[in-house]
Amino acid sequence: MKTLVLCNQKGGVGKSAAATLLAHHLAQRGQRVLAIDLDHQGNFSKPLRLSGRVACTEFGAEALLTGPAGPLPDHRFVLVPGGPALLGLERQPGLHTPFARHLRAFLAAVDAAFDVCVIDTNPNPDIRVIAALASCDFVLSPIQLNQEAMDGVAGLLNHERVGLRKVKAVLNPKLSLIGLLPMMVEPTPFQRANFVQIVRAHHALMIRIGDGPGAFAAIPRRSCIAEAQAEGAVLWEMKKTAARDAWREIEPSVARIAGIVTSTATAIQPAEAADATATR
Repeated sequence: MKTLVLCNQKGGVGKSAAATLLAHHLAQRGQRVLAIDLDHQGNFSKPLRLSGRVACTEFGAEALLTGPAGPLPDHRFVLVPGGPALLGLERQPGLHTPFARHLRAFLAAVDAAFDVCVIDTNPNPDIRVIAALASCDFVLSPIQLNQEAMDGVAGLLNHERVGLRKVKAVLNPKLSLIGLLPMMVEPTPFQRANFVQIVRAHHALMIRIGDGPGAFAAIPRRSCIAEAQAEGAVLWEMKKTAARDAWREIEPSVARIAGIVTSTATAIQPAEAADATATR
């Protein structure tokens, strides 16, 4: 089983929408998918539950850290939902190391039952994020095309507590960064300028989906994506022409990311990415 963590230290960037698209896409491709929502807001859990495609556990995601968790449903697409109980974990510093160990032990125990585990995390740099990064194979960082988000890229790599470079060096040598995924991209001059700026500043962190100069993974701002999240609909199955058009635009990016997770395709090493970013 390969484990993908979606991580960003800023909220409201569309991270849960990206996690939902990836989970549904992987399931559609025949992968056995385990979805874990470590965000107490449950924005990854809600659309998956509403979709009717997943079997939901009787326990919440906090049980994976406090351990041991109960048995999982016998299903190819399983959700461990997020909830308010996750908020209390950071306030128990004496148990942080056991929390991380429990999550790692759980993932090891279910390794043979699933092909891919998709973990959505909270934006706060707390024990939930650390535990997820300490046990995962891949990290994807959805971002928005604004200056605040672009300035935060260095924090993603070098944060003193949850920076990918430190986690890889100290806790998880197998950790690989798939890259940055611009979200809610709009066809405006301002957004185009920001896209060019982030490509220039963080070229090593962008996800290639073709050979052209602007062929990088990105998710556009489309109202149908928000509608799919709210309704629990699978975007490419919606009857609206706008949804089908949006999926045609999005699919190359989602397929590329899914392909990296499920194959031996090369992702970015956090140390290499940090070095490349530092020189720009």
